[in-house]
Amino acid sequence: MSAEGPARVVFFDKDGTLLADVPWNVDPVRMRLAPGAAAGLPLLAAQGYRVAVVSNQPGVARGLFPEGALILVERRLRALLGQLGVALEGFYYCPHDPGGTVAAYRRDCECRKPAPGLLYRAACDMGITPDRAWFVGDILDDVEAGCAAGCRTVLIDNGNETEWRLSPVRLPHHVASDLEEAARAILAHDLARDAFGCGLRNARRAARPEHAAATGRHA
Repeated sequence: MSAEGPARVVFFDKDGTLLADVPWNVDPVRMRLAPGAAAGLPLLAAQGYRVAVVSNQPGVARGLFPEGALILVERRLRALLGQLGVALEGFYYCPHDPGGTVAAYRRDCECRKPAPGLLYRAACDMGITPDRAWFVGDILDDVEAGCAAGCRTVLIDNGNETEWRLSPVRLPHHVASDLEEAARAILAHDLARDAFGCGLRNARRAARPEHAAATGRHA
C-alpha cells in the first residue's frame, strides 16, 4: 500500500458491533449480524477494504466457556460474512481478565482493550500500519484502544456504552447509529482525504522548477 493511499482495513469489535450482543454467547446458532452489518460490510468490501475482528473475550478467564469454543464462533462468523460476499481476514481475541477465575488466563496484559496490543498484532499480520486502518466498536474502550494504536475510530452509539468516561483519547472520529452508517462515514472520510491528498500532490508537482520549465511557466 502506498504511504499516501487510503486505509484499506477496518477492524471491528465483535459483540454489539459486528454481531448482535448476546452476553457470553459462544453458540453459533444464536449468532446474528448486528443492525446495518448486512448493508455496510458489502459497501466496504466493494471499495477494497479488508475486514478483521478484534475482540475482548474475558469469558474464557472467567470460566464461562473454554477458549476452544471460539473456534466455532470464528467459523460461524466467517460463514455469516461469506453470505454477504465479504471475507473475514483475521479473528483476534484476548482471553484474559485480571479478575478472572481461571488461573491460566488471570492476568494484566497488553492485548485486552483498551490496551492497543491486539490491534498492533492484527495490523502487523495484515501488513499495514495502524494509521492506515479504522477501528469500529460500541464502547469507548474500543475507541481508546483504536486511538492508542493510531487507528481512526467510529463509535456505534447503540446504547452499549453506559459510563461515558470521556477524555481526549476516548473521542471517536465519527459516531454512527449502526454499522451501515459507520461504513458510509468511513468511505466519505477516506474519499475526502484522498481528494485532498491528490490535490496537494498535484500542487507540489506543479511547483517544482523542472515542471515549471517544462510547461514554460516562470515565477
